[in-house]
Amino acid sequence: MPGGPVRPTASAIADQHPLAASGARLTGGLLHDWQRRNVSESMPLALHQLEAAGNMDNLRLAISVGERAAPLDRASHSAVAPAQPIGAAVWPSPALGYHGPVFMDSDIYKTLEAIGWELGSDPLPALRDFADSAIALIERAQLPDGYLNSYVQASGEPRYSRLATSHEMYCAGHFIQAAIALHRGAGDGRGLTIAVKLADHLVSEFAGAGKGLDGHPIIETALAELYRETGNAAYLDLARQFIDQRGYGRALYLEAGVTDVAAETGDHELLASSVRRWSDMVATKTYLTGGNGSRHDDEGFGDRFELPPDRAYNETCAAIASFHWSWRLLLATGEAKYADHMERILYNGFAGAIAIAGDRFFYVNPLQRREDHYEKDDPGRRRVWFSCACCPPNIMRLLASVHHYLATVSEGTLSVQQYAGARLSGAGLDIEMETDYPWSGLVVIRVRSAPGQPRELALRIPSWSREPATVAINDSPGQPAATVAGYLRLRRQWQAGDEVRLRLGMTPRWTYPDRRVDAIRGCAAIERGPLVYCFEQADQAIGLDELTVGSGTPLTERAVTLDGVGPTITVTAAGQGTPAAVAIPYFQWDNRGLGAMRVWIPGLPG
Repeated sequence: MPGGPVRPTASAIADQHPLAASGARLTGGLLHDWQRRNVSESMPLALHQLEAAGNMDNLRLAISVGERAAPLDRASHSAVAPAQPIGAAVWPSPALGYHGPVFMDSDIYKTLEAIGWELGSDPLPALRDFADSAIALIERAQLPDGYLNSYVQASGEPRYSRLATSHEMYCAGHFIQAAIALHRGAGDGRGLTIAVKLADHLVSEFAGAGKGLDGHPIIETALAELYRETGNAAYLDLARQFIDQRGYGRALYLEAGVTDVAAETGDHELLASSVRRWSDMVATKTYLTGGNGSRHDDEGFGDRFELPPDRAYNETCAAIASFHWSWRLLLATGEAKYADHMERILYNGFAGAIAIAGDRFFYVNPLQRREDHYEKDDPGRRRVWFSCACCPPNIMRLLASVHHYLATVSEGTLSVQQYAGARLSGAGLDIEMETDYPWSGLVVIRVRSAPGQPRELALRIPSWSREPATVAINDSPGQPAATVAGYLRLRRQWQAGDEVRLRLGMTPRWTYPDRRVDAIRGCAAIERGPLVYCFEQADQAIGLDELTVGSGTPLTERAVTLDGVGPTITVTAAGQGTPAAVAIPYFQWDNRGLGAMRVWIPGLPG
C-alpha cells in the first residue's frame, strides 16, 4: 500500500502515485545527511523545547482543569471563568497559567508527525517514549464528545467563539496529520482513534452548518487525508465544505487541501483553478529560492513582481506548504514542473532555514541582509526556538518524511523525481541510486531486481539544466538524453545488474530577473545545478554594498565551502584591482557569525 503523507485513493484524479510505505529509503548524500541530522540534533532539541516552553504543561493544565470542573457544561465550558478577549495577538492572559500563544498544541502535533515518519525508518527508543507519553496525555485531555484544544479547555472560553484567531481547527488538523503519520509510519493506531473521534466531533459541529472558518487553513488537507485513511466520506465532504466557504481567498496550505479535495471528488474544474493559481504564483510571486511572501504584514504574497530581496518575508512554513502543494499537483497531473519547483524549494528556501549543526532555525528567509537593518520580526540570525515556534517542528516533519517525495509510480513506470543516494522500489523495479547530488551531476542507477516484462524508468531532467544531459546504459557510450515532457524515459526488459549513468551539467550560470521586479532590475544572481548562491560578507575583501560585477564576467568553481560539502564560486568584481568576490550556496549562509549577505548583485545588464 502507498505510504507517506499523501495517499490518493484508487478513484482519485492521479497521474502518479506515491511508492509503497517501504518503497523509498535514503542511503547517502546530502538529503540523507540532513535527515540523520534531523534525528540526532533537531528532534532532541524539539523534545526539550516542548517541555521548556510549556507546550506539554498546557496539556497537563487542560487535564487538570477538566478533572476539577464538575459538573462541566461540555458545550460552553461555563464552569471555568472565561479569559479576556485576546484579538489578533492570540496571547492568553498570564493569569491562566497557560504558556504561549493559543496554537501551542500544534507544535506538539507537528513533532509527533515527524516522529511517526522517523519510527517508520528506525525504532528509536527516545522518540517512541515521547510519542507514548504525548499520546497518553492527549487521550486524557480529549473531552468525551471528541473536542480537543488545551487553551480553550484550560481557559473555559466558549468553543469556536472566535475562529479567526483561536486556531482550534488548525491545531486539530495538525493532530490528525500526526495521527496518520504514526499509523502509516510506526503502525501505531492509538492516535488515529483520537483523531477519528476529533474529526467526528468537527463533522457534528460544522457539517452543513456554515458556522464560520478557522483563520488558518490546514484542517482541509487533514480531513481529506483522514478520508483516505479511513474511507469515511464525511471527512472529505467537510473538507469540501470548508473550501467552498473560503471562496477565492486562498493560500498555500489551503491550496494543498484544494488539490486533495479536487482529486478525490473528481472535480477537474477545481483542480484546474488550483493549477492556474500555482502557475501565477511561480511566475510572478516567487523568489529565486522558491520562497513566498514579500510582505511581513499579514504574511502576504504582495503584488505581482513585488519581490524585494531585503524585506522579503519568505516564512519557512510557507516554503514547506508550497512544497506540499506542488507534490499534490505532481501526483494529480504528472507534470515535471512541480517536481522542479519542489527541488528549488528543498535546496534553497527550505534548506536555508536550518543551521549546518541542525540546532538553529530561521523563521524569515530574506535574499539580502544588510549590516544593520532587520525587519521587526527578523533578528538577523537563526534562533534555537521561537515564542511562535511553528517553523522548527514543521522543518522536522518534512525532513523526517522527505524520502517519500523521491519517486512515483504509474502504469508500469517508476519515475525518479528527486536525486539522492537511495533505495527505491516501484512498478516491479527495485533500484539503488548513487549520487553526490547536488554537488555532482552524475547519477548512477543500478537495478537490483526486475520483473520478466518491460518496465519504464523515467528520470526527471531538471528545467535548470542548460547543458545537454547524457545517458549511458551498461557499457554503451554516453548519448544525449532525449526528453519527453521533462523526463528521460527508458523502457526495456531490465535485468538485475543493469546500470544507468545519467550526467547533468553543473556549470555555474548567471540568472537574470524579470525586468518587472523593480527591486532587482539590473542585477544578477548565480546558480549551479539546483542551488542558488549568495555572497556573504565573511568571504569578501570589500563591503557587499560596494560590490558590482561587469557584463560577461566568468564564473570559476573552487574547492570547498563551510563544512566541506560543496564548491564555492568566484567572480571578478568590477573596478581595477578589486579582489575576486566569493559566493557560497545560499543554504549555508549565517553559520559564521553576524554579517551582511546578498543573492542579487548589481552591475550586469539583463
